[in-house]
Amino acid sequence: MTIGQNKEGLKMSNSNITEKAIQDAFLELLNEKSFNKITVRDITDRCGINRNTFYYHYQDIYELLEGFCAGEVDRVVRQFPQLTSLEECLNGIMDLIKINKRAIMHIFNSNNREIYVTSLWRVCEHAVRTYANAAFGDAPVSESDKELFIRYYKCSCFGLIMDWINSGMKDEYAEGVRRICALKKGTADLTISNCRASYNS
Repeated sequence: MTIGQNKEGLKMSNSNITEKAIQDAFLELLNEKSFNKITVRDITDRCGINRNTFYYHYQDIYELLEGFCAGEVDRVVRQFPQLTSLEECLNGIMDLIKINKRAIMHIFNSNNREIYVTSLWRVCEHAVRTYANAAFGDAPVSESDKELFIRYYKCSCFGLIMDWINSGMKDEYAEGVRRICALKKGTADLTISNCRASYNS
């Protein structure tokens, strides 16, 4: 039984290593050329596996893209288990996107940008909800007011980041986003305070 368990563990470990190799090769290729020009053959040649191995892990290249985008969401979740301000939400997401700027622009400018857009929406949802849960704390507030707060600021973060990506992730645009955050500093805290006051009135 012990030997069987070890073999199974080794099998799972090798499978995970192969899947990571596929994802790493895919990311390298995304940094080099448009998603529409990447083929399964490109990926298998890059990481030294055969096509059957690729199809064992992914149905097609589009499922691989979805897996990559889901990994981006997971990376944000791990990176930001706690957030203390909406500015930190925006800056954190933008900094992580810039790490793979070329790859993300190649996805964003492809016919499959919707997959990344959906992932970005989930990232903004996670970041704002993480901040809101910490900011509201255990104070008694209307759950519907809290959800409205999250929806409003999620849409704000998403819109600003989408506009920044559409600009080509220009540094001056990012500075503009940070500037507007500075100008609006304290408005989220005021909204939370009003939610608490409304609940207690």
